[in-house]
Amino acid sequence: MISENEQKVYEILNKLGISYVRHEHPPVFTVEEAERHWQGIKGAHCKNLFLRNKKGSRHYLVIIEHTKRAELKKLEDQLGEDRLSFASEDRLKRYLGLETGSVSPFGLINDSSREVRVIIDQDLKNWDRINFHPNVNTATLEMVYSDFEKFLSWAGNSIRYLKL
Repeated sequence: MISENEQKVYEILNKLGISYVRHEHPPVFTVEEAERHWQGIKGAHCKNLFLRNKKGSRHYLVIIEHTKRAELKKLEDQLGEDRLSFASEDRLKRYLGLETGSVSPFGLINDSSREVRVIIDQDLKNWDRINFHPNVNTATLEMVYSDFEKFLSWAGNSIRYLKL
């Protein structure tokens, strides 16, 4: 059964004319678990990290290739932040309307005040296709990268491409 949060993703993508392929799989909570289900799914697979600054006044959705390590110290320097850490489950729910294990750029649908800043690994632009959870960890959506950018434009959040 498709949850309301997942259904909202499909409604927005369809409204924007974005094509996607939905791949269903058992629940996954880590990249390592997800890798077992990626056979036949083309394109870049990503880690999506929801971070906050020391004061909790700024929140970041960091999207990087799944093979890369997130170097928080380097990211702090690039963003001019004094300390970044993973945001709590409560913050994840409040800002993106998501549960742990389901972090995805599609959570931006729930960020009506556009408070979350999106940081994207610039190497992802080299891929023709990209994959994300549709706000649940029991499926993966595969889409053309330019359609992902179309979604981000619709969402309206601040976006920065960085070398991560």
